Amino acid sequence: MTAETSTPSSGRTVFLGCGSMNEAVLAGLLAGGTDVRTVTATVRRSERAEELRGRYPGLTVLAESEDAEANTKAVQGARLVVLGVKPAGIAQLCREVSGALAPDTVVVSVAAAITVATMEAALPAGQPLVRSMPNTPLKVGRGAVGISAGTHAGTEQLKLAEELFSGAGTVVVVPEDQLDAVSAVSGSGPAYAFYLAEAMANAGVELGLEPGLALALARQTVAGAGAMLAEEGADPAALRKAVTSPNGTTERAIAVFDEAGLPAVIAAGARAAADRAAQLSKELA
Repeated sequence: MTAETSTPSSGRTVFLGCGSMNEAVLAGLLAGGTDVRTVTATVRRSERAEELRGRYPGLTVLAESEDAEANTKAVQGARLVVLGVKPAGIAQLCREVSGALAPDTVVVSVAAAITVATMEAALPAGQPLVRSMPNTPLKVGRGAVGISAGTHAGTEQLKLAEELFSGAGTVVVVPEDQLDAVSAVSGSGPAYAFYLAEAMANAGVELGLEPGLALALARQTVAGAGAMLAEEGADPAALRKAVTSPNGTTERAIAVFDEAGLPAVIAAGARAAADRAAQLSKELA
């Protein structure tokens, strides 16, 4: 079978590691209608396993503290294996499970900075691999995910990876050399929005609002604006102009932002995030 036509026979999806990002993917997958009985997760501690079983009834969760071979047992015969440990542990995890993977199992990494080349060097020759850059709004069905095919992943493998995420967000296919940019815009992007909400709430307090009220207003405003942006065909520039009346209060605020160079500051922050991702890739290679 070739990478273009091979499709794993098993319907199981396995999450190796279930921290915040992998749990976000898991939650989105289940919210999209996947049968929880076809999903397995592995974690380090039995306490975390019990927590996940309680949160997702019917989910099979194996704890390494109870079985040192939890990861290798979990991946046997799986259709998809999602790598969700910290970036520094991805290569070791690939080596750990390499002997238990079926040749047509599609491996999907959600770890930042770990390149296709680094993972393929630790996996069996010819193993289909897809590198992804998701973000945490997958938990609420509003995720944004960039995916890139590895050397041996073809159309069918990319389709499986898209299906993994598409029930809970927007998926785009990009060349691997653009994933750092995706990370800078959407991977880190939720933190930028939260940072903005923090700043808005603090500004409200400075203007005399009670802290709880200022936070509630800032939170709902950012969430509401995000919902408007999520509508089909929404254009952020057009939405901004629609609430910026000539000589009005909003126009005055935007003028101050422009004078302070806020767009350039945001661009510089995104560049710093992308540069850091590239640096981490070299360090972890």
